[in-house]
Amino acid sequence: MVEELDEGKLEHLLEHWIEHNENHSKSFTDWIVRLEAAGFKEVAENIRTAAVRMDECTEYLKQAKEVVRK
Repeated sequence: MVEELDEGKLEHLLEHWIEHNENHSKSFTDWIVRLEAAGFKEVAENIRTAAVRMDECTEYLKQAKEVVRK
């Protein structure tokens, strides 16, 4: 069964994904500080890269949301 998809549902889904990504990015950033303090510099750097990429993904989701609103 295929669910009907309209602009409202799509916008709601995109909002959910944006919020989800922003929460993960914040969590990553919080953990970077803790990891660096514990001496896990390389791990922290990898997580920093993941946070940057998560933010990039979030920007694409925001752009998609703007397209839906047109």
